[in-house]
Amino acid sequence: MKLWVLAECEQVKSVWWGHGGNCIVIEEELFAVEVLAKEAPVRAFGCTSVKSFVCQLNHYGFTKVPQDLERSLSFPEFLAEEEATAAHRKLLLYSSPFFRRDYPWLLEHCKYRAATREEL
Repeated sequence: MKLWVLAECEQVKSVWWGHGGNCIVIEEELFAVEVLAKEAPVRAFGCTSVKSFVCQLNHYGFTKVPQDLERSLSFPEFLAEEEATAAHRKLLLYSSPFFRRDYPWLLEHCKYRAATREEL
């Protein structure tokens, strides 16, 4: 829910919706400062590193968006990606079937799952 709220918040510049609201785009360096740092203005999560945050995403069923889909953005999303790339920023794209911009009620199905032996 916290991530969904951040994506909807106009004041947060490091997180936005991609692929028509079917995935989340995170500008890694800005997210680390804006959301994860101990003195972050929008402190929403218990972790302070992007690696730990991505691990949490995985535990909630998020998967990295494949490279071929990263290039099939809508025009405004394409412009945002091009601007980010021009500024040498790293974008992280993640999706979950229960994390959609226009369907906040799906969030109730987004549950924490423990790591399996294979993942350890």
